[in-house]
Amino acid sequence: MLRARLLRAMRSNEGYTMVELLAVMAILMTVVTSLTALFVSGAKAELETNRRFTAQQEARLAADRLRREVHCASGVTVTSAANITVTIPGHCPTAVGGAITNVSYTTSSAGTNRYKLKRGATTIADYLTSGDVFAYVAPSTSSLGRLQLDLPVNRNPSEGWKTWRLQTDIVLRNTTRS
Repeated sequence: MLRARLLRAMRSNEGYTMVELLAVMAILMTVVTSLTALFVSGAKAELETNRRFTAQQEARLAADRLRREVHCASGVTVTSAANITVTIPGHCPTAVGGAITNVSYTTSSAGTNRYKLKRGATTIADYLTSGDVFAYVAPSTSSLGRLQLDLPVNRNPSEGWKTWRLQTDIVLRNTTRS
């Protein structure tokens, strides 16, 4: 009688079978894996966006710095589309010790389709996709001289659709119309 009562008690215990537990574990694993992949993807996208923003901000700051120096400059010598020399008079804020200062801006290769814009030996913009960033328009009877600046920026040049371009003309205020 005791044996029959134990068998009845064991059969009446409600619980989960091994198959049910494995099915629930499989579903839980699928959901957790999907959520993890979603979070990782979001984190990578945020990191890439921050890196792109930083590269674009460097280009903006470089253009602003170049604009301030060229506006004050007494002359700009364009050696090539990748190299200019700016002559800064002593009264300009960036002149060294109040004397006439020559500052060179150059682009140099930093890998495949990656260039850096340098002021002297200091890098002021990175991740440019072209080394030819300067063009000079000589003064005419109707306009002052202009330095054209074209800074294409892309952290990943193999993805061309992500290229951001800063183009601006900087007027040389100290030139004369000819």
